Amino acid sequence: MSQLNSPTMVKCPTCGTLSAYLSSNQYRPFCSARCKLIDLGEWANDNYRIPDTQSAPTPEDNLQ
Repeated sequence: MSQLNSPTMVKCPTCGTLSAYLSSNQYRPFCSARCKLIDLGEWANDNYRIPDTQSAPTPEDNLQ
């Protein structure tokens, strides 16, 4: 029964530390401002980019 009152614990996406997923945790799902900024930097540097697997269209593609 005590699990109903305990907060949900999640792993920080940056460092893996467990932190409570509560509205009072302003950095959720991260454990701290530092981890949140590290993640933002990763996005800004395109480290989370999905690679393009399609080739660029050729002029012949436009004729069809």
